[in-house]
Amino acid sequence: MGSQIICVVQQKGGAGKTTLVSNLATALIANGKSVALFDTDPQGSLGKWLDEREARMGESESLHFATATAFGISRAIRGVKDTTDYVFIDTPPKADSDMRWVLSEADLVLVPVSASQADVWATADVLDMAERADKPVHIVMNRTRSGTRVGEEVATAVAELDATPLKSTLAHRVVYAEALGKGLGVIEAQKSGAAAQEVRALADEVLALLGT
Repeated sequence: MGSQIICVVQQKGGAGKTTLVSNLATALIANGKSVALFDTDPQGSLGKWLDEREARMGESESLHFATATAFGISRAIRGVKDTTDYVFIDTPPKADSDMRWVLSEADLVLVPVSASQADVWATADVLDMAERADKPVHIVMNRTRSGTRVGEEVATAVAELDATPLKSTLAHRVVYAEALGKGLGVIEAQKSGAAAQEVRALADEVLALLGT
């Protein structure tokens, strides 16, 4: 069995794609899995996170990273599929014809949506592309604000979309930004905190969807 491939997509920038990828990756590595990260976003946030990580912790045999174009993603994945347990693809904030090359490789598509109506509005095109690619797609609620009006409004709007939100969510916590800036996942920055519990629950739910 080759790698399981998770594609993280959102048309709107700032929804938390890199936060989601980096935290799921570190959670899986902590469980003894090997992970490959491919960054197709020219902004390069995931690569910057890895630079900080390697400066702090050194290189890891369990973590492979490379940049790739949408057109070149299939070739990039072929280079790691027999030696890596999971592949994450971080994508640029757009939904266009190039994205079909990335989606064609995915076993699972995750769409982060933060506590903003703008994120909800931007999600429809992404869901449409995933549906046309015939790929399983789930929404991950990020930076949630329970007990607030905006949080309730966004949750209601997401429930009306044609995709199932995961039960696990990531709350609006400073530690996510702090960990990202240090090249860490929150399970490394704050091992027993609420954020770490959120990430572990999310990783477990993703693995269950993949059947692994």
